[in-house]
Amino acid sequence: MSDESQDSLEHLRTALRSFAAERDWERFHSPKNLVMALSGEVGELIEHFQWLTEDASRSLEPEQLGEVELEMADVLLYLIRLADVLGVDLVDTAQRKMKLNAERYPADKVRGRSTKYSRL
Repeated sequence: MSDESQDSLEHLRTALRSFAAERDWERFHSPKNLVMALSGEVGELIEHFQWLTEDASRSLEPEQLGEVELEMADVLLYLIRLADVLGVDLVDTAQRKMKLNAERYPADKVRGRSTKYSRL
């Protein structure tokens, strides 16, 4: 990821930390509670796609896309807050995970297939 992406995540982390502190919410932001809230937000995101066809899921109406964007933001914000509370560097961890996935899923073996790496 670019330095700009890192700066953006760092800015969000700092803003979320301040947001929680200003409201005296740190005591509620245990990893368990944040994961539960994150899961709830993912559920709300899923609701927008639950009964759509594949094609419909790729061409949302502007109003629905706006709602989806806000749910995606909720997911991102809770994930960033969770990472902050646990001391996880999301950018570094995501880069390590992408390298691991590249090893597990070599392009020449998986191109056009959705088979899990353990079944290749």
